[in-house]
Amino acid sequence: MAEQIKVPTMSEMLSNGETPDILFWVGCSGSFDQRAQKITKAFVKILHHTGIKYAVLGAEENCTGDPARRAGNEFVFQMMAAMNIQTLNGYEVKKIVTACPHCFNILKNEYPELGGNYEVIHHTELLQQLIDDGRIKIEDGKAFKGRRITFHDSCFLGRGNGIYEAPRQIIKALDAELVEMKRSRSNGLCCGAGGAQMFKEPESGKKDINIERIEEALGTEAPVVASACPFCMTMLSDGVKEKDKEEDVKVWDVAELIAQAQDL
Repeated sequence: MAEQIKVPTMSEMLSNGETPDILFWVGCSGSFDQRAQKITKAFVKILHHTGIKYAVLGAEENCTGDPARRAGNEFVFQMMAAMNIQTLNGYEVKKIVTACPHCFNILKNEYPELGGNYEVIHHTELLQQLIDDGRIKIEDGKAFKGRRITFHDSCFLGRGNGIYEAPRQIIKALDAELVEMKRSRSNGLCCGAGGAQMFKEPESGKKDINIERIEEALGTEAPVVASACPFCMTMLSDGVKEKDKEEDVKVWDVAELIAQAQDL
């Protein structure tokens, strides 16, 4: 039977007189979407395995307001941000990690103007740091040794914040063969979910953008497509399903790759 992990909340830690080193901001997708919940669980297993003192807000975590702001509803964004900042400042949070580039971007770059000043890192940055420090060790690459893996750059992580190498270093640590798509890094193609597009029908045109992107991924002939964003995960997985390639091609978050390689 797999080890049961009790994820501590900030309120529980506070009542015990403890302070976590880092707050894990789960995000709406990682909390409620069944596929993204697997990313959350994989990352929690890694945090637990490495002994990092962390906590979540639990029911006190609300949407960051990113989709509302991207859709033009500034009032809703300001309201959500104010609620979250009040909660985070109330707990005197200093450092935040999140697996969602959308949460990462808005917490890091847009909350400071409203009084929310925190050190915010993406989970790929933390995972790379743990690998570099020797706290995550993958013996012989295990399940992914020599396997061909291609990586899809999230726009909010890559072009928005210049984070390109951390996820690639994680894949290389698996002793896998990293193959790039035709368009990658700063030239990477959007999955089609950003800017609140996740919550509406795609714009009319000749082809849905996630289909265009998954065709590029399939062009690498890699059996594994890695992502570092729950929104991208949904769009890429839908593309694989549309192409009837579910049996041949798997879409996994980099945290899931690490968790599998470590048998967590």
